[in-house]
Amino acid sequence: MAVIELNKDNFSDILNTDKKILIDFFATWCGPCRMVSPIVDEIADEHPEFIIAKIDVDKNPELAGEFSVMSIPTLVVIKDKRIINKATGARPKAQILAMLED
Repeated sequence: MAVIELNKDNFSDILNTDKKILIDFFATWCGPCRMVSPIVDEIADEHPEFIIAKIDVDKNPELAGEFSVMSIPTLVVIKDKRIINKATGARPKAQILAMLED
């Protein structure tokens, strides 16, 4: 499944699901974000049981603010419209997958 690029206009569209949602808050200029991005893309391809999305914090500061994103990359896992896991900083694939399994 492809990664969904989220913004304030389409954000609410993904919340009505039974699936866990992984959101990668990133910026194009951020080195650690560029390390995490291909891992997030891989997870999207390999795990259709999850919804995988990305939010560019420079283009969507209001969404970053709603999630209290102070540093990037920040990964957020949502289930039933609630944040169930959140981590800041680059993570290896195994740790990101573990966030989705909790």
